Amino acid sequence: MSGSVPVPAGQVAWGTPAARWMLTATVLGSGMAFLDSTVVTVALPAIQGDLGTGLAGLQWIVNGYMVTLSALILLSGSLSDRFGRVRLFMAGVAVFALASALCTFAPDLGWLVAGRVIQGVGGALLTPGSLAILQAGFREDDRARAIGAWSGLTGVAAAVGPFVGGWLVQIGDWRLIFLINLPVAVVVLLIARFRVPESRDTSSQGRLDYGGALLGVVALAGVTYALIQWGAVGPTPAVWTGAVVGVAALAVFVFVEARTASPMLPLGLFRSLPFSVTNGATVLIYGSLGPLLFLLVIFLQEVAGYSPVAAGAASLPITLLMLLLSARSGRLASRIGPRTQLVVGPLLLAVGFAVLSRLHGDAPYLTGVLPGVLLVALGLSTTVAPLTATVLASVPERHAGLASGVNNTFARGAQLIGVAAVPVLAGIGGSGGQGAGSQGHSASLATGFGTAMLILAGLCVVASLCALVLPRGRMPEAAEAAGRGSLPEETSAVEPLGEEQPVRFCGVTGPPLRSCPGSTAGNGGGRTER
Repeated sequence: MSGSVPVPAGQVAWGTPAARWMLTATVLGSGMAFLDSTVVTVALPAIQGDLGTGLAGLQWIVNGYMVTLSALILLSGSLSDRFGRVRLFMAGVAVFALASALCTFAPDLGWLVAGRVIQGVGGALLTPGSLAILQAGFREDDRARAIGAWSGLTGVAAAVGPFVGGWLVQIGDWRLIFLINLPVAVVVLLIARFRVPESRDTSSQGRLDYGGALLGVVALAGVTYALIQWGAVGPTPAVWTGAVVGVAALAVFVFVEARTASPMLPLGLFRSLPFSVTNGATVLIYGSLGPLLFLLVIFLQEVAGYSPVAAGAASLPITLLMLLLSARSGRLASRIGPRTQLVVGPLLLAVGFAVLSRLHGDAPYLTGVLPGVLLVALGLSTTVAPLTATVLASVPERHAGLASGVNNTFARGAQLIGVAAVPVLAGIGGSGGQGAGSQGHSASLATGFGTAMLILAGLCVVASLCALVLPRGRMPEAAEAAGRGSLPEETSAVEPLGEEQPVRFCGVTGPPLRSCPGSTAGNGGGRTER
């Protein structure tokens, strides 16, 4: 590879070698993170057996990643504008790779969780950064096509993740699921360094909201610690301390964001009733989805005796149906309005969870697992695209990227809290120890799984009720909404719901990002550096 880049940022045309290099780097980088988020769940029982941890340890392996990812996504766009979009993307890939190496060679649970926390930092930089590079790099006429291709290809990574994870666990060792990230990261870094044009917003000024990001991490970590450890050891003083610290940090976060000149999370967005309602529904829906994906794969392996590959493949219909139906669901919402789908979709999810609540260890896949999984898949396919579109239509166009980032952050934070809280509420033990880790929580999982699914069904019913307050028909435009006082007056026209939006894969792990949150990429802000 030479050090020259023949096409500057903002002028890359679809179908050219420069376009293929740019797509390769961004798809491989973000696909690495998508793949990792699915393969880790499949490997949890193997990790448990090797490290001798209980359910609490498994919860930390999942949530350690989600804590930093959820808290830092909203800061990534401002960082990329300030320091360079390719530079921040490469930093994210490098951090993710180094953290993967730490996970690969982790001697115990503490080191593994530390690696996962650092992986979350890398993921928060590289996934939104991929969008920033595409939006700043491609010509305006080709931008939507490039983002659609990026979204579809990363969706494929999410679909093959369970197979890859299960296969690696069966043929070798769970550490291989982290080791495979290293060669991919090297390829991405080389392509990004030598073939992707750098850009940044030279007008970007003002202080970055590092305080808000830090408070977000502390709030999520404190609440998560309290919930997980409550299930593991009960309401000890340390658990109460974690809860108090988390809640206090959340309160200070809201106070700081309301008074900061350039907040990471502008609270004024929540003056829009549709925006607040759909984000509330997002919390409930993804707060139920996270525990499902966490508990189901463990239940199938430890209670039902599935192999890692079979357990990973059990939820594959969810990803496949979302790949097939996301675009169609979005187009339907653009014609009839989102309200109907946002009422019906969560109810389908609730029925799916209710069906899965009857699952027992001897149930065959076709008649025991698949019907519930298909209903969950149909519910998500019905819900996620109009949910995301409603969030975008509820705010001025200039805030659409930030609104999408807020929605994505809420979804991932909800999964984080759901994975921590639902096992406790369902009476599924989280205590560790060699014996308790493998047999104790397996027994409690067998008896508590049905209760957990019914809790998730209840959350989805509440999400459906939330959608009833949305207006019928298409979402109103910004001027009309501002006239009702639901939006700030300094608004520009809002994109019509679902029209001329790039086709996106609505991911299982979170709603699709519209753009890099807080970044001016694609809006004329930026200059080529090489």
